[in-house]
Amino acid sequence: MLKRICVFGDSITWGGGDVKNGGWVQQLRHYFESNDYDLAIYNQGVSGDNSSNLLTRFEVECKARGPQIIIFAIGINDSQYIKTKDNPRVSIEKFQDNLKELIKQAKNFTSNIIFIGLTKVEEEKVMPIPWSDEDKFYDNDNITKYNNIIEKISKENNLPFIDLMDLLNPSELEDGLHPNSDGHTKIFQTVKDFLLTSIKII
Repeated sequence: MLKRICVFGDSITWGGGDVKNGGWVQQLRHYFESNDYDLAIYNQGVSGDNSSNLLTRFEVECKARGPQIIIFAIGINDSQYIKTKDNPRVSIEKFQDNLKELIKQAKNFTSNIIFIGLTKVEEEKVMPIPWSDEDKFYDNDNITKYNNIIEKISKENNLPFIDLMDLLNPSELEDGLHPNSDGHTKIFQTVKDFLLTSIKII
């Protein structure tokens, strides 16, 4: 029976920055299909999404696909702030509540729920980001705070957490935020190895 994995996230999940291979989720799909695993990988990454955006679409997209595994790779846009650090897109408190609600909804479909941690940025290129008319910023201090919330919520709910904070080097970031092809490949390898060694369904 074909098993479905839904990967929910943002532009990094979608594959932004990887013009060669289409991103780490696409590489994951290619690997499992090429090696005759009975799996279907659905990329549910939407550029610009934060956890509040994800909540508005999560349930209906799950109902359409009926996943046996749900992977969340969300949070870096929550940590983004406009002009000053006290003006985040999603507050720490709201982010924490959103993750709890995502878990609650996800458990209606499967008990196999995985959280993927955030990646660092090259601050010189994203403070502020050059592709926005507003003064929007990413910095590693703020990203770390949101990453710690993901890890905390994962542990409280006995869910796997894949830490990526020290995985990428600045040379593996296409524009300071999105991984390039090499960066996406490193994320793919990390997630693939975890799935093969830690998830019984595979």
